[in-house]
Amino acid sequence: MSDVIVIGGGVIGLSIAYELSGRGGSVTVIDQGPPGREASWAGAGMLPPAAATGTSNPALRLQSASHLLWPRLSESLRAETGIDNGYHRSGGLEIRHGGPPDALHDEIELARRNGDEVEALSPEAVREFEPNLSVDISAAYRLPQMAQIRNPRHLKALLAACAARGVRIVGGTPVYEFDRSGETILGVKTSDGLLYAGQFVVAAGAWSQHLLEFVNCAVTTQPVRGQMVLLYAQPLPFRHILLAGKKYLVPRPDGRILVGATVESVGFKKENTAEGITGLLNFATDLVPCLADAKFERAWAGLRPRSADGLPYLGRAPGTENLFVATGHFRDGLQLSPITGKVMASLILGEEPVMSLGDFACDRHRPTVDVGSGS
Repeated sequence: MSDVIVIGGGVIGLSIAYELSGRGGSVTVIDQGPPGREASWAGAGMLPPAAATGTSNPALRLQSASHLLWPRLSESLRAETGIDNGYHRSGGLEIRHGGPPDALHDEIELARRNGDEVEALSPEAVREFEPNLSVDISAAYRLPQMAQIRNPRHLKALLAACAARGVRIVGGTPVYEFDRSGETILGVKTSDGLLYAGQFVVAAGAWSQHLLEFVNCAVTTQPVRGQMVLLYAQPLPFRHILLAGKKYLVPRPDGRILVGATVESVGFKKENTAEGITGLLNFATDLVPCLADAKFERAWAGLRPRSADGLPYLGRAPGTENLFVATGHFRDGLQLSPITGKVMASLILGEEPVMSLGDFACDRHRPTVDVGSGS
């Protein structure tokens, strides 16, 4: 019997298992499919800067704490496994294609107030950094501290490191419900039978809500489809990550270019559509016209778990003694995985986390009952 069973083998579940196993715990990770193959694998690996200090914004506090952990985590994984996750600071350019020249003024001021290093750029200056950008760029700023990793390589490194630390990883095994006695979870009912442990973590992304309904835990993890396109161009026509609102282009050193991503509330439909792919390709070629000659390699889609307020759920499931929740990260699962692993490991081990998790409580969306004053 393991000390902890983690339900969900994406970047969040594996990061928790990595932290727990590194502190002597015996851990089993269960996934309904191949571990490391859902939304964690499908993303672009962008790591935005987040230097906010003393902010009251819970999302920024979490992002800032995680941002500081990435360099050391990447080094540790490479030392343990020999796998390089591709972490490097490529810098980022937030740009607008057409529109007023002051369209990004408020974003620039907010970033500066949060302590981020940001450089406002004129259309002429941004093309000095990236000459192949469209001549119709109207506003831009640069984020020198923005970094990236290769998602598949990072997942591969986490899987290898967990295995080396003795984590049992079980794929292709859906969890159906919990075996419960009062406030104590005894085990999980799976396609392979009952599995028992001392403590449990639900980190199943978009599939978490269904599982947690069995213990009356009111979390929402709406699946949001994100379609992606992979192009190839050598030499690379640009070096910075290019951001335009919710869409982006991420250049890899080997000539691959990720184009993403759609944001679609379509349930659990994880497929590409002609409309989605056409929109992404048009976006890419409008921004960098020479990409019209790039090689199309492939397209895919992932399902990201969005909570009702955009913040993840991190903490103990209400009404239970030994069930914990780490889900609802939406588009920030990869970015927030290092800090999520650390704070959840602390909670599970009965220690005080490095930051307050009150804003991420699992019962924050539970309906309140207004008993009124009677009559």
